[in-house]
Amino acid sequence: MKINPISFGIASATAAAVFWLLCSAVVAMIPGPMMNMSGHMVHANLEGAMWTLTFSGVITGLVVWSLFSGLFGWVLALIYNLLEAKNSTSGIS
Repeated sequence: MKINPISFGIASATAAAVFWLLCSAVVAMIPGPMMNMSGHMVHANLEGAMWTLTFSGVITGLVVWSLFSGLFGWVLALIYNLLEAKNSTSGIS
């Protein structure tokens, strides 16, 4: 089964955009607990750190994360299709 790289890239970018906006909303609503969770996620003590959440920062992050996620999804689909084609010609299922 082949994956359409452009469709998969767009789906990846869209998913990243949705999650970025949800994460930004949660940070705006409960910054302290989100900072604590973020520290656990990166194995760091972020106790003294603060969020800098601005509208321009949210939009910039939305665009950058969406573009990189879309590109990553596109490359992932291309690699998958190459491996799938190689496996189908060698008889591996």
